[in-house]
Amino acid sequence: MSDFAGMEELLQDFLLEAGELLAQVDNKLVELEKRPDDINLLNDIFRGFHTIKGGAGFLNVENLVSLCHRTENLFDKLRNNELHLSPELMDVIMAATGSVREMFSELSSHVQPQAADPAIIANLEAALAGQALTPAGSHHAAAPATEPAAPAETAPQAEASAAGDDINWDALHAVLTGAPVPQQAAPATPPAPTAAPAAPVPQPAPAETISRTPMMAGGGGGAPQQSLQKETTIRVDTVRLDQVLNLSGEIGLTKNRISNLKSQILHGKTDSETLKTLDMAVNQLDLLVSDLQNAVMKTRMQPIGRLFQKYPRLARDLARQLGKDVELVLSGEETELDKTMIEDLNDPLVHLVRNAVDHGIESMEERQASGKSSKAIVSLSASQMGDHIYIEISDDGKGMRPDVIRGKAVEKGIIDADTANTLDDRQSLQLIFLPGFSTKDQISSVSGRGVGMDVVKTNITKLNGKIDVVSVPGQGTTFTISLPLTLAILPVLVVRLNEQSFAVPLSMVREIIPMKQDEIQRVSGRATMIVREEVLPVRALATLVGWEQKHAPAYGVLMQAANMTFILAVDGFVGRDDVVIKPLADIKPKGIAGATLSGDGSIVLVLDMEELLTTVPSDTPSSLFTKAN
Repeated sequence: MSDFAGMEELLQDFLLEAGELLAQVDNKLVELEKRPDDINLLNDIFRGFHTIKGGAGFLNVENLVSLCHRTENLFDKLRNNELHLSPELMDVIMAATGSVREMFSELSSHVQPQAADPAIIANLEAALAGQALTPAGSHHAAAPATEPAAPAETAPQAEASAAGDDINWDALHAVLTGAPVPQQAAPATPPAPTAAPAAPVPQPAPAETISRTPMMAGGGGGAPQQSLQKETTIRVDTVRLDQVLNLSGEIGLTKNRISNLKSQILHGKTDSETLKTLDMAVNQLDLLVSDLQNAVMKTRMQPIGRLFQKYPRLARDLARQLGKDVELVLSGEETELDKTMIEDLNDPLVHLVRNAVDHGIESMEERQASGKSSKAIVSLSASQMGDHIYIEISDDGKGMRPDVIRGKAVEKGIIDADTANTLDDRQSLQLIFLPGFSTKDQISSVSGRGVGMDVVKTNITKLNGKIDVVSVPGQGTTFTISLPLTLAILPVLVVRLNEQSFAVPLSMVREIIPMKQDEIQRVSGRATMIVREEVLPVRALATLVGWEQKHAPAYGVLMQAANMTFILAVDGFVGRDDVVIKPLADIKPKGIAGATLSGDGSIVLVLDMEELLTTVPSDTPSSLFTKAN
């Protein structure tokens, strides 16, 4: 039963607004750590937390109000210069905001959230009392979970805890009674596995907090954790809605005009002036429908900055855990992308940001030894070029060596040695996207299982996108993601096989070339064709879809899918079109993504080229040009 019966709409509004406020607070906290004397920034953070507390109070969420109030007091002391912001104090604050976000997760299920972890409350109280905090974010205390090593001065306490129970009774008593928290109690192990990086506790806690925080779902080296639920609402600028309304009105007027002309023609008025007027009305309707389609699509477009704002804290927390100094620089946040695509991009970008911090960036000692600044820079940017969005994640770390990647792939049995010897540097870098590939010898809470980059490529491919990687050893690595602006409308090239029309994604098409039988050559038993001195495989559409080849294909469509360039042999082509794909409700043939209707009302099947190419064997020259008897 819901704890918020009759208040469901208010709760949803609160979660939407408070979630955005908390994301902004997290970003500003990362900025505050760089500029601790910026009083305006601190005031913005205070106001954001105060607004969250006010909304929680209206809904009677006492545990959330209590946590926000303690954190507010901490901000107030910082504003009044009663406390100085240190990395350890920032860890305490970040732990509190992480706990607030976990409470949001519980609220989304319409239940009252549990109280915050006693260790987090204890740390807040200790900070408010001005007591010293153990630097949990230091290199030794924040080592990865696979390398636990407690500081020497806390070893006796750790042994004592192991000998008895895991509860810090002194800290818990202090929290319950309001008494000052004993300073020596801080390093004890917290009872719950949700301790944040802020807590001065043994090493596994920071990694667990990062993996449990909803905004950071999905580890760098494992399968992504699914978000609690996808948002079903969208914020739209009223100017865009007014444009849709105006266009709808114009279309209505034009429709009435066409209906009147239709009536006149049916009554025998077919003079040239009437037909000319009808032609003009139809053209106007065509323009208005196109404008309306674009206007409606714009209502789905959202700035990608709403997604990017989640990652500065992710990079900061992970860097603290790994003992690195990393700054995430964002640019192009105003770039707009289809809302559904923004949601589906979260997990891939989480993987890439975490991999950049974990794999790409060296330790501070290694950077200084190589003449680099101890502070590493990871950049996340977005830009629009034509009808595509490009997202880049780059770092100034150690880069990747193609020969090492080839060696690891052979060592793990992903490819054989003969195949590895045929790969150039660019192809070698693409090996990191294969299932099971990892350069880590040890599995940690962050990486090493060899599924992270495989998940990234799979998710990007589902969005009809591409991902490429460029790396310079010693200088860094850049991942570039290319995505269509929207998935609602797909630009396609319509081709023909016999009398049936098929559509292939236009993003894969490079050019259309005529095909002649004497130009097809056999290489290792497979059909190939030379185009500008490059030998390319030829795949017959008839073979791919399992149809009989009735006559020799007349045209070839030069296509590029993932890392494979090939020629698709077809009977003819209709032209370019923008289609709305309709899924096939009761059947899903292999290699068919869906169907759409052409202008003449006939059905056009939309091909899933990636699936076709991986499930159908290659053609032979004879199968391409065998005519039916």
